[in-house]
Amino acid sequence: MDPVDASPRRVRYVTANWQAGADGSDGRFSFLVVTDDEERHVLTVSAAAATALVELCRAGSVLLWDAQDRTLIVANLVGEWLSPS
Repeated sequence: MDPVDASPRRVRYVTANWQAGADGSDGRFSFLVVTDDEERHVLTVSAAAATALVELCRAGSVLLWDAQDRTLIVANLVGEWLSPS
């Protein structure tokens, strides 16, 4: 990967999907993260992680995605590191 491309990218949008599993199971949760360069990243997560991710995404904070480390960065929890727009 080119070092220029390795920096975290601003998240444009996130969608969540749930696929039913067997009766009594949590099913399968996945999220689609699309960054400002139109790259798409799919994350398959546990039910507990899905709950946390939904809350983080709804918090109104600036989100960044580090594709190299598969890390979602939630900016501006306290103070303003990045402009909201």
